[in-house]
Amino acid sequence: MEPLWKLLYLLEPAPVTLVLTAVAVTFGSALRALNYGKEMERNRDLSEASITLDRSQALMIPIMSSCSLLLMFYLFSSVSQVLTAFTAVASASSLFFCFYPYVMNLKSQLGLPDPYMSRCCSKSFSRLQGLLLLLCIGLVSAWLVSGHWILNNLLGISICIAFVSHVRLQNIKICAMLLVCLFVYDIFWVFFSERFFGANVMVSVATQQASNPVHTVANSLSLPGLQLITKKLELPVKIVFPRNLFGGVAPGNSADFMMLGLGDMSRDSVNPLDIPSARGRKYICYALSGYAIGLVTALAAGVLTHSPQPALLYLVPATLGPIITLSWTRNELTELWEGTMPEVNGKAHLTEV
Repeated sequence: MEPLWKLLYLLEPAPVTLVLTAVAVTFGSALRALNYGKEMERNRDLSEASITLDRSQALMIPIMSSCSLLLMFYLFSSVSQVLTAFTAVASASSLFFCFYPYVMNLKSQLGLPDPYMSRCCSKSFSRLQGLLLLLCIGLVSAWLVSGHWILNNLLGISICIAFVSHVRLQNIKICAMLLVCLFVYDIFWVFFSERFFGANVMVSVATQQASNPVHTVANSLSLPGLQLITKKLELPVKIVFPRNLFGGVAPGNSADFMMLGLGDMSRDSVNPLDIPSARGRKYICYALSGYAIGLVTALAAGVLTHSPQPALLYLVPATLGPIITLSWTRNELTELWEGTMPEVNGKAHLTEV
């Protein structure tokens, strides 16, 4: 156990930036999800816009996550280039999803013409959409070449926002069930996996670097500028900040970075913040405050014990606890607990007309 004065480290730029970024991403993800849901409701396209998790699907998430974690632990080196390629495609798609509303808002404010160029996958494709897609591909390409941590964070944040916007929960009961299962999942794989598998599986997977397919292709073709392309990549499944934020860091040394998995942000965004209840949305401030407190507690525990900590050990009680307690004291727990997703069907549409 480290002395308590070591907690002053949490006031340095890297931990402060990590906490502020995580809170902002959690809030932004939930807000984007709510706005996206409203947009799809207006377009009568809610069923295609999101995936609503039921009880059995929620229970399967920790199981499937555990299987994926083990596959990555044993086979990561064999499939790292495939994972990198898949991640690049997912990142470009997620960036497009995140930037598109702002581009359309800017277009409407400036009154820019945006003629349709062609149709792709039975949908019209405009000139601005084409330019935005090229921008997103350019950002992903820059990440593939440089592997810079800022680009890594940008791609990771976009993936988190896109995931949260497309996954919804029926009520807080399923949310609580999911978070409790993930609470146990995180604790096991961080604290106890070494006893069964000879290494800390969660930490090993989180810190592994993937082979860069761009470097492999450039090397095989003897292309010029090969030395400028990074050989290894940190996959954008986490946000990272150099511990010496303003002093630089040796490339490829993951020990010089603080990191937080995307799951520790997305799983707490797809929770009471996303419950489609008018009263449920009032709890967003409490959830965000609890999230910030839980994250700071997790960082403090890591500093004092000098060991990796399962973030959900602190985040789940800190976010779910206050919401359930406050809703119970206000006699609103039943509404949140049994809340249902809005239905968009022909009858409802006819009634509104």
